[in-house]
Amino acid sequence: MALNLIMLGPPGAGKGTQAARLAARHRIPHVSTGDILREAVQRGSEFGRAAQAVMASGHLVSDDIMVGIVRERLDRPDAQPGFVLDGFPRTVAQATALDGLMAGRDPLIVLEVAVEEDELRRRLLSRTICVDCGSSPTADPSIASCPQCGGRLVQRADDEERVIRERFAVYARDTRPLVDYYRVRPTFRAIDGRGPVADVTKALDAAIDALGPSPRARNAGSAT
Repeated sequence: MALNLIMLGPPGAGKGTQAARLAARHRIPHVSTGDILREAVQRGSEFGRAAQAVMASGHLVSDDIMVGIVRERLDRPDAQPGFVLDGFPRTVAQATALDGLMAGRDPLIVLEVAVEEDELRRRLLSRTICVDCGSSPTADPSIASCPQCGGRLVQRADDEERVIRERFAVYARDTRPLVDYYRVRPTFRAIDGRGPVADVTKALDAAIDALGPSPRARNAGSAT
């Protein structure tokens, strides 16, 4: 049985970090929307060429193109034991299209990393980025240098108060309805994302263990 995961959560909830940790833990690909879009363009796939033309004209990539890129990625052999979707779907229309892509596959497990807006704002305003290596190693404003390369840390340009407000508004308008779309499913769980990263990972893993196959069961099934 495949382990097919969707990670949901508002900006700053840490869903990208958790998606990467879960993918490594369960040995399935971390399918990040930004990564697969760039990869499709670089590979020159049918939908990658379409996306490149749209982006070159200054427009947003349509749902049809994005769904096509996701389908190409999920059809690859390494995604057959499962995957962690991070950044897709973003809208109910994309979720409906994903349901069509999942026909004949094992069910989706949908995990929401839930964090209150005041805590999200605090996290986002304290995030930094290294001017030398580009990493975002810490949300502690008292740390002035990058622990990876020693470079200077500055506030991320997309984490200014005005930008944060706009990101929350876009999330509430376009993406928050996804929670309502999936909440009625027996394979949906909301996880408190306020604790340390490792504790949130444990809570997510506990939800996965309750909802889907264990890594041992999946490995045994793939060996038969």
